[in-house]
Amino acid sequence: MLDRRQLMKAGVLTGAVTIIGSGTLRAAATAGALPGGSLDPATVPKYVTPLFILPAMPQASSAVDSGIDRYEISVRQFGQQILPSGFPATQVFGYGASGNGSSFHYPSNTVEARVDRPARVTWSNELMTSAGSFRPHLFAIDPTLHWANPPGGNAGRDSRPVFGSTPGPYRGPVPIVTHLHGAHVTEESDGYPEAWYLPPARDIPSSFAKVGSFYDRFRAEAQNRFGVNWAPGTAIFQYRNDQRATALWFHSHELGLTRVNIYAGLSGFYLLRGGSGDLPNGVLPGPAPKLGDPPGTRYREIPLVLQDRSFNTDGSLFFPASRDFFGDVPPGGPFLPTTDVPPIWNPEFFGNMTVVNGRTWPALTVEPRRYRFRLLNACNTRVFMLKIVSNPTATRPASPALPIWVIGADGGFLPAPVRVGSLPVAAAERYDVIVDFTGIRPGTALYLINEGPDEPFGGGAPGTDFDPADPGTTGQVMKFVVGSLSSQDTSTPPDRLSLPGSNRLGQASRTRRLSLNEMASAFFDAPVMGMLGTVGSDGKPIEKHWSDPVTETPGRGVTEIWELHNTTEDAHPIHVHQIQFEVLSRGPMSGTGTRAPEAWERGTKDTVVALPDEITKLKLRFDISGRYVWHCHIIDHEDNEMMRPIQVVQ
Repeated sequence: MLDRRQLMKAGVLTGAVTIIGSGTLRAAATAGALPGGSLDPATVPKYVTPLFILPAMPQASSAVDSGIDRYEISVRQFGQQILPSGFPATQVFGYGASGNGSSFHYPSNTVEARVDRPARVTWSNELMTSAGSFRPHLFAIDPTLHWANPPGGNAGRDSRPVFGSTPGPYRGPVPIVTHLHGAHVTEESDGYPEAWYLPPARDIPSSFAKVGSFYDRFRAEAQNRFGVNWAPGTAIFQYRNDQRATALWFHSHELGLTRVNIYAGLSGFYLLRGGSGDLPNGVLPGPAPKLGDPPGTRYREIPLVLQDRSFNTDGSLFFPASRDFFGDVPPGGPFLPTTDVPPIWNPEFFGNMTVVNGRTWPALTVEPRRYRFRLLNACNTRVFMLKIVSNPTATRPASPALPIWVIGADGGFLPAPVRVGSLPVAAAERYDVIVDFTGIRPGTALYLINEGPDEPFGGGAPGTDFDPADPGTTGQVMKFVVGSLSSQDTSTPPDRLSLPGSNRLGQASRTRRLSLNEMASAFFDAPVMGMLGTVGSDGKPIEKHWSDPVTETPGRGVTEIWELHNTTEDAHPIHVHQIQFEVLSRGPMSGTGTRAPEAWERGTKDTVVALPDEITKLKLRFDISGRYVWHCHIIDHEDNEMMRPIQVVQ
């Protein structure tokens, strides 16, 4: 019997189903290439498309300077050339400025924000046809999860429905709510998973719930707090921006739908600049894209949204429409309600092509000077291990041709620059890095590669603890071609940068022991959901569903230690809303010693990798009362119970 990581690669089951134990079914499987759509990634040429430089998001045309930046950002469906020229365009969901059709892109244009200057965003759900009918989702939605569930009406929304027979996919209007990941905000502007809303389409059945369980409560709070009115199909969030300068990102965050909505394209950078936390002793590479830039502007600060995707030959995105895809149950199930296995949801998903800023395997011409890259891993599951090499198909692990200098993490600048040959970036993590191409001969080609696994990450090193990604496909990311120098580089060499320090949290007054869990099927050798929970006095995990009473109730202004006890075989990127925390240590659950966080984790973070069979310790403090969440950012896990509410109390 293959383990989960081999099953992830196999993608299909073959052979007979055997009975084990008390009538439990176990299916035999055979390994194969990383599965995906009908388009073979080996047939897609690499490095023939220029990297798309994500422009700045236009502000609302009606914006007035009253100390607040105003945006009107909509979600729409449109076609985009993600594959190289000559291949069909791809239908995606994406964000754009409501009055500017040319601004819609996957991933989104970048919101440029300033420290201590609030930004007010009207988020509109416009997933409708020109005739005003709702657009169904691009992918199959599993209605057996605990999810938004508009067909349940107001009484049954945000629930796990009960079915008498295995249902097909949901084909109704798409719920949307947007979360600014890493933001320090009041609860109504956080993008709570049960505060979703449908588009104002003309053909939504009258029996459907049009908004989530928390929408009306938060709409009233926004009215009282900011004097704004949420029209049907919209929510108006206000971002305080009262935190250190850093790279945040916004993305879809609906209960049970996050994986399909982000995969469809709903993500974008939000770069927060200014303040004392944005003033290193030295000069950083620039400029970054801004509104009004003339054509041909040369950028030396460039956001890079890294994702994996699979495609079909007609250009459409591929995403699994059945649990059959994962390969750990017999073809065709049986699924819920005959067994406990969801019929469509898959435990993890890995695409078989790399996409950067909405283009497969792009190329970027650089000058022989220093560049600043803002990195974001916006994959469902994949952990990237990034390295710059001279040969993209070299035997893995490869020797780096250039170092990567890490100067910042999720919450802003590190205490000091960190030089690495390889940088691991888990789902939802952001890193601020400098790459120095100074002195490299024009015409030289260099490559950003990935040595992370084509399977769930369990820790360790490529080539020793796991097989690196396929060197011919997912092991390649993008190409750099060195051109000629157009002007003198006045930026400071990274090893001479003095970065602004951050205030550290003081003594903690409470420790919470929390568990990361995986629930196995009672019928098959297969997972049916991830879960979070607490740890009992006996050291055993107490698993909790999303719907269970809140157990994380920190006091406002109280510093706590959170111990994350990972009882599973996977590493989980854990995200805590509202705050930036400090990573203290990792160590085995047996309690035999701990180790310090990695050098690139020693700033502040909002997402941390919790390794299998280990305790990851965080120090954190919430300073805004209200309802928030913490969850795994393997978004297939998040969508199926691996998320819990937080109630910050006065």
